[in-house]
Amino acid sequence: MRDSRETLVKKAFVVGYPIAHSRSPLLHNHWLRVFGIDGSYDRIEISPSEFPQFVARLKSGEAGLIGGNVTIPHKELAFQLADRPDELSEELGAANTLWFEDSALRATNTDGYGFVSNLDQRHPRWDKTDRAVVFGAGGASRSILLALRDRGFREIHVVNRTLDRARELADRFGSTIHAHPLEALSEVMQDAGLFVNTTSVGMEGKQAAIDIDFSRLSSGAVVTDIIYVPLETPILVQARRQGFATVDGLGMLLHQAVPGFEKWFGVRPDVTEELRQLVIADMGQGA
Repeated sequence: MRDSRETLVKKAFVVGYPIAHSRSPLLHNHWLRVFGIDGSYDRIEISPSEFPQFVARLKSGEAGLIGGNVTIPHKELAFQLADRPDELSEELGAANTLWFEDSALRATNTDGYGFVSNLDQRHPRWDKTDRAVVFGAGGASRSILLALRDRGFREIHVVNRTLDRARELADRFGSTIHAHPLEALSEVMQDAGLFVNTTSVGMEGKQAAIDIDFSRLSSGAVVTDIIYVPLETPILVQARRQGFATVDGLGMLLHQAVPGFEKWFGVRPDVTEELRQLVIADMGQGA
C-alpha cells in the first residue's frame, strides 16, 4: 500500500479528548499561509481507548499525516507508543510533539521550551536569578521544573496543596527542587526572583483566585502564569498592583508550537505580535 504521507499536501494535526477548544490550528495555519506552504493542520478528537489504534494508523501511513501535537489526556501514552522518544520526553514521561524521521515515529516535549521562550521574549533577563517558586505540582508543572533546572536555577521550590505530589516531583527531577505544603508559600517566596503559577487558580470557569502577598519576592522579581484565559489572571493582577513585572501565559502556547512546525514543514516560524493579536482576537479579548 502506498504511504499517503508521500502526497504533496503535508497534513499535520493536534489530537486530544476533548479537542474543540484547541487554538493550535489557528497558529499553524497562520504560519502555513505566511510561508505559502501547501499544507494543513487540523483537530482530531480521539478517546483514550482509541488512541493506540490512532498511533498505529499514523505509523502505517494510512492516515496520511506527517506528524502533529498531542494534548490532554494522551501525552503519556504518546511517549510510550513512539518509536524513538528523545531524552527530554523520557525524563518527563510525556510527549506533545510527534514526527517521522528515518521511518521512525519520533517524540519530544516542547512545553518547557515554550515556557522559557515566552519569558525570553516578553521579559529578557528574567533568568538573572537563581531562586524560583513554582505554585502547583500537577502535570503542567513537570516541563516547567525541568526547563528551570536546565536553565540553571539552583533553588526551585514547588508548593502544592498535596505535599506528596510535590515530593514526587522533587524526588524525580533532582536535588535543586524542593517540596513544600501550601502553608509554606509565604516563607519560600522570600527573596525569590521568579514566581510561576501552574495551577488552575484564576482560570476562566475554574477555581476562584487566592490572595498572595508578593512583597516577599526580591525586588525586580517576575511573576508569570501559564493560564492565558483570561489573559490577565487574578494572580497577575495582584502581582502588578504590588509593583512586580508580569508575563502572561499566551506566549507559552505560541512558542511551544514552533519546533513542531519546523519538523513537519521544514521552516522555522517566528512568534510575532501579529500572531499574538490574532489569538487574542480569537479569544474575544482586547489587547
